[in-house]
Amino acid sequence: MTSYPGLFITFEGCEGCGKSTQARLLYNMLRQHGLQCLLTHEPGGTPLGNKIRDLLKVKSDFQIAAEAELFLFAASRFQLVSDVIRPALSSGKVVICDRFSDSTFVYQGYGRGLDLIMIERINDLATGGLCPDVTILLDAEAETGLGRKHNSREDRFEAENIVFHHKIRDGYLQSAQRQPERWRTIQALQPPEEVNRLVWESLLPALQKKYPAVELH
Repeated sequence: MTSYPGLFITFEGCEGCGKSTQARLLYNMLRQHGLQCLLTHEPGGTPLGNKIRDLLKVKSDFQIAAEAELFLFAASRFQLVSDVIRPALSSGKVVICDRFSDSTFVYQGYGRGLDLIMIERINDLATGGLCPDVTILLDAEAETGLGRKHNSREDRFEAENIVFHHKIRDGYLQSAQRQPERWRTIQALQPPEEVNRLVWESLLPALQKKYPAVELH
């Protein structure tokens, strides 16, 4: 796996756990400390990815096979890594991504029941072996997270039954247990400012190691 001068941070979690809010708060804090950073998201982040996002996220009158869903996410990810993430990491930026390959492993693996080894191989092809330096898991019970969502358009994944969402949470917790050196699990159902504080504290060692000349506190 190629080493980059930048730092790659991802946020993961069930629906309604506050990933987007916390990713934005972290982005603003890093900028306040004088670090160059990039905030992006999956699926999307590129013109192609945004079109794929509409297909994947917006509930429609046609079905998408689980395998087709997997490949659509992979196509969006390949474009994002190639056009956005790798160039930013190569220039030394902190890259914050709201969801990444772990989402596919959990949603299409644990949620849809696809073969986990197959998903790992496709993820590896889509990312070129790129793995986050740190992944923040914002953990929340499925029912509570779904109750926090207020989208005006019905989301395909939010519309899944509660059993599906329980599988997603279990998949995330198992993933975090398998790779404790990369994952940081934070209870999401706390005030946003407290979650933000815990996110910052969990990232400080990695930030200080990567950017020793920058004053971080």
